[in-house]
Amino acid sequence: MIQTTFPDRAVMAELLAKMLWEIKAVHFNAETPYKYASGIMSPVYIDCRKLLSFPRIRSTVMDFAASSLLRDAGFEQFDCIAGGETAGIPFAALLADRLGLPMIYVRKKPKGHGRNAQIEGEMKDGARVLVIEDLTTAGGSMFTFIDAIRAAGGVVDHGIALFFYGIFPEAHQRFENGKVQLHYIATWREVLAIARQQKLFDDRTLQEVEAFLDAPLAWSARNGGVSELSL
Repeated sequence: MIQTTFPDRAVMAELLAKMLWEIKAVHFNAETPYKYASGIMSPVYIDCRKLLSFPRIRSTVMDFAASSLLRDAGFEQFDCIAGGETAGIPFAALLADRLGLPMIYVRKKPKGHGRNAQIEGEMKDGARVLVIEDLTTAGGSMFTFIDAIRAAGGVVDHGIALFFYGIFPEAHQRFENGKVQLHYIATWREVLAIARQQKLFDDRTLQEVEAFLDAPLAWSARNGGVSELSL
């Protein structure tokens, strides 16, 4: 099924934020911050993989993703959809079905036996590939997959994350330097707005979350985490 309707961007972002709260995929905790793999301490955590467990929600989110890509990238810009190991794989299958395109998936590194493949599926040389992930913080994991596809002869000019942190300038620089246009549906700003609107937390927690979004590395440093983002 190919999506051909085009909801307003702000509406899509707000609805995705509401969905994430509804399925309890988002967590705020300023008292006991979460530690990311990068070493950043944060009062926010999100698990977009939970979207897969709710059929009506995941179908709507795929509609939003298809709409965003067709409007902002074009209708005939891709030859296949690639999902990154592991969370990107099911979303790649869903999006490929929406857009009527083949799907491949990319390992974080070659599997080390058999054909020692890093890319699974059929990708022709010169194929225009869209890479999808459930979320991206600063783009590091997405570029692991992009670099592998490019090394195998694919062309990657676009990537999509259903959720983009949108708080690290380094992320924008990474995508610009890598010559990839990043598409996304919602960011932490929309999630925070819904938390405020629905009064999901006390004022202090919401203020701490906003302070983190405004200056994440400074907030991390004050709470025992790293003060620099390694690219």
